[in-house]
Amino acid sequence: MKKKAEVPALAKDQLGIMNRIKRRLFLKKEWQLWLFALPVIVYFFIFNYIPMYGIQIAFKRYSISQGMGHSPWVGLLYFDKFVNSPMFFKLLKNTLVLSFYNMFLGFPFPIIFALLLNHLKLARVRQFAQTVTFAPHFISLVVMVGMLYLFLSPNAGVINAAIERAGGERIFFMGEPGWFRHIFVLSWIWQHSGYEAIIYLAALTAIDPCLYEAATIDGASKVQKIIKIDIPAILPTLVTMMLLKVGRMLNLDFQKALLMQTALNLDASEIIGTYVYKTGLINAQFSYSTAISLFQTVINLALIITVNKISRKVANESLW
Repeated sequence: MKKKAEVPALAKDQLGIMNRIKRRLFLKKEWQLWLFALPVIVYFFIFNYIPMYGIQIAFKRYSISQGMGHSPWVGLLYFDKFVNSPMFFKLLKNTLVLSFYNMFLGFPFPIIFALLLNHLKLARVRQFAQTVTFAPHFISLVVMVGMLYLFLSPNAGVINAAIERAGGERIFFMGEPGWFRHIFVLSWIWQHSGYEAIIYLAALTAIDPCLYEAATIDGASKVQKIIKIDIPAILPTLVTMMLLKVGRMLNLDFQKALLMQTALNLDASEIIGTYVYKTGLINAQFSYSTAISLFQTVINLALIITVNKISRKVANESLW
């Protein structure tokens, strides 16, 4: 009985030793890859992990004179203050509505665009379309919002001039809350959909051309090829991108929202990100703004975990 009990223990020790040897050999053999990845690891460690130390001020009455370590603890005071504030439901509603609108319209557009480009036969037309849609991604955010103000100006804007020539009345787009979400999402699609389509185009290039040839012989149309070949092939990429977007759902581009924000469209443009910026940097309420930002992060984490579980059960694809 003793020998039978000792053999598995000895085998486990040997297996552990072998695994440690393999890990050491891998580190020595692939040191070039680790060296190549070192700048990225250092970047994320410095700018993403070290700042986590400052999260504690969300649970403290932070004072610059006392410092982070000596400021008194207040527990969940600032979380309770935010949840019970008059701005809570307004901020949550504006953020969620804008996030779901951006997800609903902005997520499928790059996929559709990539599928159309993939089946476009004329190479020059495909390259031209890809270049034209890819270029706006590199326009500065401030310049892009300035372009929106110029194009949508009620006095000299091109859009309003076209509306007036068509017999309509000029619209103050940037001053009406009802137009803010449409402008925000549609301008995002115009600026970033071409760039995001590159990821799906890269996934489509990995498809074996023999599958298209076999589908053509069987008489499949382009729509059937897209449904039966393209979409199943890019499904892992699609699920990964969707989960990453869900994880950042509440982290909207608050810089863009802030630049587009006016006193007239504040009812629709005031989201959690802009409120955190105003509360923390302008009003210097550091603990309160950190608590709001941490609350936002926790909601994002809950969303990505939930969607990851649903995706694993429904599509058998997930991040982990």
